[in-house]
Formats: sequence, C-alpha cells, structure tokens
Amino acid sequence: MAGRFADFGPPRRVDGGLKARSTRGAIGVSWWSRRFLEVLESFALGTRLTRGRSYARKGQVLRLDVTPGRVEATVQGSRAEPYRVGIELPVFPAALWERVERDLAAQAFFSARLLAGDLPAELEEVFADAGAPLFPSGVAELTQRCSCPDFAVPCKHLAATFYLLAEAFDADPFQLLHWRGRGRAELLDRLRALRAGATDPAGAPGPSGPDTGAPDAAVAGPTPHARPVPAAGAARVLAGLPAIGLDEAVDRFWLPPVPLPDRPPTLATGPELLLRQLGAPAPAIGGPGLLERLRRAYRTFGRS
Repeated sequence: MAGRFADFGPPRRVDGGLKARSTRGAIGVSWWSRRFLEVLESFALGTRLTRGRSYARKGQVLRLDVTPGRVEATVQGSRAEPYRVGIELPVFPAALWERVERDLAAQAFFSARLLAGDLPAELEEVFADAGAPLFPSGVAELTQRCSCPDFAVPCKHLAATFYLLAEAFDADPFQLLHWRGRGRAELLDRLRALRAGATDPAGAPGPSGPDTGAPDAAVAGPTPHARPVPAAGAARVLAGLPAIGLDEAVDRFWLPPVPLPDRPPTLATGPELLLRQLGAPAPAIGGPGLLERLRRAYRTFGRS
C-alpha cells in the first residue's frame, strides 16, 4: 500500500488547462448549475467535492466532454500520465423525451425561453411530473470512475470534473439536457415542429424534426398533451383583416392604414415671449440695450 501512494504529491503544473471561472467562494452561478451541485452535496459528497475545488481552479482538468449518458475528462495529477475520469448518468428513453417535448411545446412560455437559450426554473417540475427527475435522484444513479489509485469516491479528480461540469452547464445549459439524451438542435427542432402543428389552423402537421425513429404524426400531429395555442402579438392584430391583393398593396404601401388625425392646434404667442421669460442680459454682453435691439429685430422678423 505504501508503494501504491509513494509517488503522491502536489499535482503537476498544467499550461492551458480548463480553469474554473470562479476564483473563490461557490462555483456555479445559474440555477441549474447550483442545483446540480446542491444535489451532489445532498448525497453527503460535500466534503469530498471540496477536495477537487483547487484542482478545478488551478486548471488541472485537461479535457471535458459531455455526451448522452456520459461525461469524460482527463485530469492531471501528481503522476506524469493524466488520470482518466468517467461519470455516467442514465439517459431518458425516447418515449419519455417525447412526452416532455409535448408538455414543453404546449406552453409558449417554455418554448420561448428554450428557443432563447435559457432553462426556466419550472423545467425541473416538468421533468418531475413526467416521472423523470432532471437531476440525479440518488448517488447510485451516478457511475463514477477514475484511473487514479485513490479509493475515495469521488476522488479529487472526479470532484474537479464535477465542478468544471457545473460551469459547463453555466456556459451552455443545453449540456445538461444533452447529458440526459437530447441535444440542443434536436430538442429545438422538435419543439418548433410541435408548435407549428399546434398553431396550424388547418390542422396540418408541422415540419418533422430529425429522424428519431418515430413517425411524423407522432412528432407534429395532435396529441393528448398538446393544447391549442391562441394567436399572440402581430398574429392576433392581423387575424381579422381582409386579404389584400399584391397590386393594391403596392399602390397603398406609402399610405397610412387609417386616416391621420388633423394637426393639433399650435399656441399663438407674441414674438417677444422668449425675451420676457429670459429677462435682461448681463451688462457684459449688452445689458438692457441689447434687449431692446433684440425686441425690434424679433418684431421685424415676425412681420416678414
């Protein structure tokens, strides 16, 4: 055992590693990254996680890749060869993702926020209602592996990876959903398709998303969870207007859609109003004599 840990010591210095943006205090600024770390701490991993905080801030993590169901990282420790880290989390099955997508598409709030690149806090409740917690529900749901000889789980290399993973979620919240099995492009394409099917007045299916093995009707057709979405914004204003031919539209392009109101009446004032409000200028620039000359000039300009 002594030989196993004989070469342990300070980690080797790394140039160009992935450094945590947080230099002190808590790591993670968004609700989803903080929630992720809070869940890990609730598994009694809090004291073990802190072992990797200095590694994360020194830039000891050389690589971090997030794929569906797996996070892989390379962390430089005290040995010459970096350690290989893997964190696995089960992905959601396709049927469950389809239900979540229908629930999200049924409300414009979720679609708008997701299409804008944001994860609303209510998203966690949507997954919980579908019977699939977005974050790990127990430490046993996470499979943690590191090639280092430390028996502690998580070791400081795994802990550093968790911290960098939380900051990766800060930078791109869709990485969290990608880890659960649905990438940004695929999720947004399916939401657009479902929204298009829900708002089509003729009931025609919207454009299908990427090939996921499900028929187009399952993607864009009506479902028990989809609810009609009322028109909003410009669509609501323009919905009742009659259709106008192209020729007439061109002829009326520069005309107002409704008659403009008459110009409001202007206040009739005398030409000396400004002079009466300002009073006499200072003696250095002419005093009362300048005021009288200006008064005569204003009267002359008013008659012309």
